[in-house]
Amino acid sequence: MAVKKSDLYSSLWASCDELRGGMDASQYKDYVLFMLFIKYVSDKYGNSDDLEPPIIIPEGASFEDMVALKGNPNIGDLINTQVIQPLVEANEMLARTDFPDFNDPNKLGEGNDRVQRLTNLIAIFERQDLNFAKNRADHDDILGDAYEYLMRHFASESGKSKGQFYTPSEVSRIIAKVIGISAKNTVAGTTAYDPTCGSGSLLLKVAAEAGKRITLEGQEKDVTTAGLARMNMILHDFPTAKIIAGNTLTNPKFLEGQRLRTYDYVVANPPFSDKAWSTGFSYDDDGAITDRHNRFEWGAPPKKQGDYAYLLHIIRSIKSTGKAACILPHGVLFRGNAEADLREALIKSGYLKAIIGLPPNLFYGTGIPACIVVLDKENATARRGIFMIDASKGFRKDGAKNRLREQDIHRIVDTFRKGSDVAGYARMVPFDEIADPRNAFNLNLARYIDTSEPEDIHEIDAHLQGGIPKRDIDALAGWWEVMPGLRGELFSDLRPNYLSLTRPTGEVKAAIEEHAEFQAFTTAASGTFAACQAPLRLGVPGRMRLVGPSGPEISRKS
Repeated sequence: MAVKKSDLYSSLWASCDELRGGMDASQYKDYVLFMLFIKYVSDKYGNSDDLEPPIIIPEGASFEDMVALKGNPNIGDLINTQVIQPLVEANEMLARTDFPDFNDPNKLGEGNDRVQRLTNLIAIFERQDLNFAKNRADHDDILGDAYEYLMRHFASESGKSKGQFYTPSEVSRIIAKVIGISAKNTVAGTTAYDPTCGSGSLLLKVAAEAGKRITLEGQEKDVTTAGLARMNMILHDFPTAKIIAGNTLTNPKFLEGQRLRTYDYVVANPPFSDKAWSTGFSYDDDGAITDRHNRFEWGAPPKKQGDYAYLLHIIRSIKSTGKAACILPHGVLFRGNAEADLREALIKSGYLKAIIGLPPNLFYGTGIPACIVVLDKENATARRGIFMIDASKGFRKDGAKNRLREQDIHRIVDTFRKGSDVAGYARMVPFDEIADPRNAFNLNLARYIDTSEPEDIHEIDAHLQGGIPKRDIDALAGWWEVMPGLRGELFSDLRPNYLSLTRPTGEVKAAIEEHAEFQAFTTAASGTFAACQAPLRLGVPGRMRLVGPSGPEISRKS
């Protein structure tokens, strides 16, 4: 029997309660996530018969060996030396810095307090209903879901300083879809890279979208977060993914000789407007940056504004046929001075394929709105415009934050793939319009997409003399095409351009439901959905047929 997510989540939060004492979320998350990791790999691979298991569990370094340490006065030191250290030495993808110090008196207390706290923590994961050995071996998402569940809550509790390790999964899903990776265009040698990988969620979403085993590589400035990403990769059955700690801008780790390695796909959620990005770079008298990787040939980004520095690194890291998507603050679309020159060079290069404006307050640590910048080198020379989507109004409230709904994600991805104009939502904006002196390469979405709500028109004559404006009823033309007789049943002429109901308002609903045309429509619609659901219940992809002579119009208005 597989582990239930509800059981897992309740256990994780019980362990949080056990630890949270004098620590904030940014500290106790390391202990909780390590316990989740060691329990999972011990159950999964502790007695593996594989010649090359994804991870080696040395003798004496499993979760069961941690259980044997419960109550031991030296439990913290023994976990460090007999469990963590042998695990690191046996697996080159792991580092000691990936794991917390289980003997830290400042975080775990001293003496018997520490012993009791660690004993209780181990006991929580000792429950039989958390036996991961019984879960399926391939693409086991339950642990990934648990990781994201914890990261989301840790990011929320940690606040501004510690939210950098989590990209909302809804945004990660959009990025993975708009870069165009799929099983059809993926081969064994396909590569994906994240220069600011955080916990690795973006890379994992790309891998999931690929549907095949691909090469994943990522760099993360924060040492602890890089360790988190390595564990996350193992838990998602990507033990060969390469995650390296270090500063991507001043010390990029993924090189081919002296040149930056290039990739088929690059994704990133770099720190917004990083004010310290230029630390370690030198400038000449003209303000140009000395960079042996030639990332700043279009010009130097502002010293205290790092958004274009990361974007230029991404561009340099894409193959000549590669694609990329990067989350950036809206300021990159319109800020002036050095960034205006860089933006103009980017537009003229043809690399910029699309801009997707997101709702505000999606990310932990900042409430400012962000956008997804989509790059495509392959078709750069043929590109004649930039596809813009303003999705800023599609979201739901979730506590103090906003969240994208499934319908919001679907609309963004579907609109992007079709590339068609949608009034008030999306436009293919030609380069000539962007380069026009009135716009001067400013990419602020509001210049090109009018998202203002139409004014609610009040009919003074209707207010004074009664009646329903005929144009309001005409606006429901899609419905009247399907049910033409229903309109005549409900409305009659009152005076020129005004109608009146043929019955009291309390009887309108029943009149509609009892009308033969409405009943025929609902029967046909129910049959269509039933036909769609039947193959899905059997695990066979189904195809839905639109109902009615104006199906698309009905769908839009309903």
